[in-house]
Amino acid sequence: MIGVFTYVSRPATIVFGEGKSSDVGAWLERLGVRRALVLSTPHQEADAVALAATLDGRSAGVFPRATMHTPVSVTEQATADVARLDADCVVSLGGGSTTGLGKAIALRTDLIQVVVPTTYAGSEVTDILGQTDAGEKTTVRDPRILPELVIYDPDLTLGLPAAMSVVSGLNAMAHAAEGLYAKDRNPITSMMAVEGLRAMRDGLPRIVAEPRDRAARSDALYGAWLCGTVLGSVAMALHHKICHTLGGSFDTPHAETHAVMLPHTVAFNEAVAADQLAPAAALFGGKFGAGLWDFATSLSAPASLRDLGLSEADLDRASEIAARDAYPNPRPFDRKAIRSLLQEAWEGQRPR
Repeated sequence: MIGVFTYVSRPATIVFGEGKSSDVGAWLERLGVRRALVLSTPHQEADAVALAATLDGRSAGVFPRATMHTPVSVTEQATADVARLDADCVVSLGGGSTTGLGKAIALRTDLIQVVVPTTYAGSEVTDILGQTDAGEKTTVRDPRILPELVIYDPDLTLGLPAAMSVVSGLNAMAHAAEGLYAKDRNPITSMMAVEGLRAMRDGLPRIVAEPRDRAARSDALYGAWLCGTVLGSVAMALHHKICHTLGGSFDTPHAETHAVMLPHTVAFNEAVAADQLAPAAALFGGKFGAGLWDFATSLSAPASLRDLGLSEADLDRASEIAARDAYPNPRPFDRKAIRSLLQEAWEGQRPR
């Protein structure tokens, strides 16, 4: 029997398909944009400049300094450029770092956002912003944060290295996994979560085997959209709390941190949320946490926090920070429980 639930759809336009990134200029015209500032990381500056040149005179320039974990100092620089250039839109080209910068600008200015993802972060379809200031990462939810338009072009992911594709995909899978036991889950988001996990399960191994497999890239990008949509519709739990702590306070790499922590946080919650996780567990051999660890290691994903540069001495402070202002979670936790989880993840053990 279907019980009582509330589902709120997110008012974003999604455009999906090979070659669709060439339509950015036409979509800006449709949105009434006059001057769009194109955002990127330094690594993708050349791609951002090339994109700006296709915007039919609607480019206000390029800001190529997006940074992991969205430091407030960088956002302030970009927001100053928005004002100086009289931009009325930001176009974010890249992964989660660039998308985060666009969201941070929109939170402060309410500008139109267009996102053209080149990874599988999934954050482009959420109203969630994580930003870092003074060594700590905080999370904000606000309608202004949600981009108005996302253009998914699998062609733009063909050059994403297989190793980065794997950790980026696992990052997206974390959004779906937590959605299955979120306090405000509903049948629609749960259906999206399982389908997103399936698409990633099927797509990522084929990308590792053949990085330029367009069908595999499409599957993974489709999975990223579904997984991100789940995160944008429900509350986050223990997994995201820990990952935000590690990234914001210890500067661990974002996607890799999600990849390492995911099997452990899922296994922790699986002890009390096995029924909710059962459809996903069936995709990964019957035990979701252990199955995710097997899946990730089969793709040569990083398996330990130690490999990400975190020292064992950092674990006490990390568990203390993560235990503050706890997110809702199906299984109660305290600093001691988080410390135990971090130890397992630091050592790279398969979840028990």
